[in-house]
Amino acid sequence: MTGPLAAWIFLRLLALIYFAAFASLSAQINGLIGAEGILPAAEFLDAARARWGGAAWLELPTLFWLGVSDDLLMDACYVGMAAALALLLNVFERVALLLCYGLYLSLVSVGQDFTSFQWDMLLLESGFLALFLRLAPSIAVWLYRWLLFRFMFMGGVVKLASGDPTWRNLTALNYHFETQPLPSPLAWYAHHAPAAWLQAATVAVFVIELAVPFLVFCGRRGRLVAAVCFVALQGAIILTGNYTFFNLLTIALCVFLLDDGNLRRPLGARISEAHAGSTDAPGRLATYLIGTLAALILTVCALRLWMDINRRPPVQPLYALARLASNWGMVNGYGPFAVMTTERREIIVEGSRDGIDWLPYAFPYKPGDPARPLAWNIPHQPRLDWQMWFAALGDPRRSEWLANFLQRLKAGSAPVIGLLADNPFPGAPPRHLRLSIYRYEFTAPEERGRDGAIWRRSLLGRLTPE
Repeated sequence: MTGPLAAWIFLRLLALIYFAAFASLSAQINGLIGAEGILPAAEFLDAARARWGGAAWLELPTLFWLGVSDDLLMDACYVGMAAALALLLNVFERVALLLCYGLYLSLVSVGQDFTSFQWDMLLLESGFLALFLRLAPSIAVWLYRWLLFRFMFMGGVVKLASGDPTWRNLTALNYHFETQPLPSPLAWYAHHAPAAWLQAATVAVFVIELAVPFLVFCGRRGRLVAAVCFVALQGAIILTGNYTFFNLLTIALCVFLLDDGNLRRPLGARISEAHAGSTDAPGRLATYLIGTLAALILTVCALRLWMDINRRPPVQPLYALARLASNWGMVNGYGPFAVMTTERREIIVEGSRDGIDWLPYAFPYKPGDPARPLAWNIPHQPRLDWQMWFAALGDPRRSEWLANFLQRLKAGSAPVIGLLADNPFPGAPPRHLRLSIYRYEFTAPEERGRDGAIWRRSLLGRLTPE
C-alpha cells in the first residue's frame, strides 16, 4: 500500500519544485510586478480594494495586503526558498509547508497575467493537500490520486469538447512542436517525424489521458501501469518543450500511485527503514476535518465538471463556492492544449532613436533571431517570454500588459530591461517603438543543413503603438 515512504518522497520532490518556483520568480518579480514593473502589484491591490472593499482579501488572498514593495516581493521569494530547503531537509516540516503554500499563494494572487498559468494552480493545490498529508494520510493519498485523475482526464476531455479539428482528425502533433510557446532543442526533430508516427503519438495521448486515468482506482497493478504511462507522457513533453515545473510536478504526483514496496528497492534499505514509520497516527479531529475537506473538494470538482460541460456558471451560492476554492488554490480546473495553435506568430519589439534605423530587443528564450539555437530552461519559467507568445495569438493592441511593457521600455525601467536578453539602447531609451509581426516556421532539414538556421520567418505586418 501507499504509505509513509511515498509521502516522504513526495514531500522532498515538492520541496525541490517549490524551491525552483520561488527561485524563478525571484529573478524576475520586480520587473513583472514591482513598482517600476509591467503590472505593479501596489496599483493592482489598490484597484482590488476599490472594487471589492472589505471582501478583497477573499478574492485575492495575499499577505501583501499588509504592505507591498520591491523589497517585500523579493523577501517573499527568498523566504519561500528557505522554507523549501527546510522542507527538503525535513526541518520544521509543517511550518515549512505552510510557509511555502502561503507565500506562493500570496505571489500568485498579485502576479496578475504573469501568474495565471495552470502549473501555478497545480502547485498551489498540491501544496494545499500537503498540509494534511501527515494528519490523515489515507484520505490525503486518495485526494492526491483524485487530483492526478482530474488533471490527466480533463486534459483529454477538453481536447474533444473544444471541437478543435486537429485533435479530432489526429493531426494536432503536426503543429504542436512548432507552435508551442518555447520549443526545446528536440522539438525541431519531433516536428519532422513521419506523419504516421505523429498520428500514432496523438492516439497515444488520447489513450493516456482518457482511458488510463481510470486505472488510478483499479488496484496495485492498475496504478503501476497508470504511473508508467503518465511518466512516459510527461517525459516526452519535457524532452520536446519547456513547461517550467508542470511536468515535473505531475511526475511527482505519480508517487502516490506506487506502493512503498515499489519504492524500497530503488531507494535502498537505509532510507526506506528511516522513513517507514514517519507518518503520524491521525486523531479523530484530524480525520473529521480532512474528511470534511474531501467532501468540499468533491463538491467543487463536481461544480467545475458541470461548468466545463455546460459552458456556463452554476447558480449562486454554488458558483461563489467554486470561485472561493479557486482563489485559494484549493481546487482548480485543468485542461492544457484544448485548442491547437496551427500557425506560429511572433512579436518582435523594435526601437529606434530617429525613426529610420530600428534595432530589435532580444528575449532570453522566445524565438527572435532565426539562427539562434533552441534551448531548455525548465524548471525556470521566463514569464514575459511566455506572455509574448500569448499576445501574438490575438491583437497586440488589446493587451494592457503589453502596452505597459512598451511604456516601461521607453522610460528605461531597469527592472523591466533586466527581463530581456540584452538592451540595444544602453545609453538612453529609444524615442520610438514598433511591433513587427512575423510568421515563424521550422526550417526543412535541407535548409538547416545549409546554414544551421532553426527558423524561417516572413513579415506579416507592423504596428506602431501610440
